[in-house]
Amino acid sequence: MTHSRNGNLFFLIGLVVSLSASMVFADDEDRDYSHGEDAQEFVHGSPETISEPWLLAAGGRIYDNWADALDRELPESTHPAYPASSKQSGSTTWRCKECHGWDYRGAAGIYRDGSHFTGIKGIEGAIGMPEPAIAALLRSSVHGYTPDMISDDEMPRITAFVTRGQVDVSKYIDLSNRAVIAGDATVGRGVFQTVCAACHGFDGKRLDWGEGDDHAYVGTEAAAAPDEVLHKILSAHPGVEMANLRAFGGDIAADVLAYLITLPEK
Repeated sequence: MTHSRNGNLFFLIGLVVSLSASMVFADDEDRDYSHGEDAQEFVHGSPETISEPWLLAAGGRIYDNWADALDRELPESTHPAYPASSKQSGSTTWRCKECHGWDYRGAAGIYRDGSHFTGIKGIEGAIGMPEPAIAALLRSSVHGYTPDMISDDEMPRITAFVTRGQVDVSKYIDLSNRAVIAGDATVGRGVFQTVCAACHGFDGKRLDWGEGDDHAYVGTEAAAAPDEVLHKILSAHPGVEMANLRAFGGDIAADVLAYLITLPEK
């Protein structure tokens, strides 16, 4: 199968990653998303010769949750630069996305109000900035990411993502109401059924992040937070054995998102 946006789309099948023995399914009780030792290199390591798509996706996972992405622990304390008037606290405040948002626009985007509002601007202004300047900002006292948190060898992943890995989420999602506004669900169905369904199942219900009868399948998550799901389609969820579509760009990712919102939410 090919698609005008990318004639190499059929190579997506090569991205399918085997489920490790510890992968969690909807009927598991503990929902522990740990992975086996055989997956350690794929989840937390890096290839010998790094490609641009791998670099940007790895940076996107650091942006999401650097501790899970890099096999470390988030601090238990609240980030010193996190506004005292805002509603979060503790380890989650150390995640880049917590202040800057899944749409990368911070207070100017979806996080302009609600439980994640901080008043902090997004990172879209850093597009095209020199990577050393971005690294210096992340090492500064404002951000406070030490080499023990993100090493000097790992820092190029997040700086690459910030300077050239962001997509314009507003092309695909209405930032005023989180409605999906673009994407070809028919194309997305083909990608999902040949790649994503290996882990999520054809109906999207094989993995469940909910509690008890309050299910949270991939269709549930896509409907509620499509900006977050779009980010994870492009970069994968940190700390788990998940394929991503970074090599195929935002339009293909949006096709998959358009299909995900047709899947069962319950």
